[in-house]
Amino acid sequence: MLDHHRKAVDRLTAELSLNPHFVAVLLAGSIARGTERPDSDVDLLLVATDEEYARRQASGELHYRNFEACDYPGGYAEGKIHSLSYLEEVAQRGSEPAREAFARARILCSRMEGLEELLARVTAYPEEGHLDRIRSFLAQLVIHHWYIGETERRDDRYLLLRSTSQFALFAGRLILAHNRILFPYHKWFMHDLRTAPDQPAELIPTLERLLAKPGRETADPVLGCILNFREWEGDLTRAAEQFAVDTEQSWLRGQASIEDL
Repeated sequence: MLDHHRKAVDRLTAELSLNPHFVAVLLAGSIARGTERPDSDVDLLLVATDEEYARRQASGELHYRNFEACDYPGGYAEGKIHSLSYLEEVAQRGSEPAREAFARARILCSRMEGLEELLARVTAYPEEGHLDRIRSFLAQLVIHHWYIGETERRDDRYLLLRSTSQFALFAGRLILAHNRILFPYHKWFMHDLRTAPDQPAELIPTLERLLAKPGRETADPVLGCILNFREWEGDLTRAAEQFAVDTEQSWLRGQASIEDL
């Protein structure tokens, strides 16, 4: 941690540890990950008392900001405010991005018993539904590869860019799931994918060529990388049906989009 970040974190910890409305404060974001830049802000996760969270929820004040604690140019602190019950919900049934938000968090101060154990449950890879997610991701990969080909026939630039990003996303999500690595959502997606220990040797270079020049010519090698890497669970001949269930009909089950799970 850079010295000016450490000083800011120390100031924030000293201030927030005295605030009776918060029972725990965690350091998150790039500083917790060890990927910060000199001008990075300080990201926090704050756990409020039930009473304080209810008050803030009613008034819409669920974001923390502090511009005084960081004395370096452009520095500031911000964070999301959660309740203890939210952490319990994430531990029981949270999406991968919801879990990953806490994965590298450092406890700065806490009045909560068992916080470390709770965080361990929050950040555990959800084995339940693992094979179902693999099947869904594979279907998304195949269908968006087909869409990329369709965009060349249709000359539809929007569909090309949309399908390319989705195709790249699900290629990566298959590899993250194979490694039992939580999906960090889009900001950290490529960073975490690069660090996945077990992946096709050419995956990252082929993905980068695809993103630089979207089209079937650059998408085909990515598909080959993924399909030849291992024998995946799922029936490629039923990809369209799986895609429809996960994308077009998820609302019927009250579920989030497949890309957010």
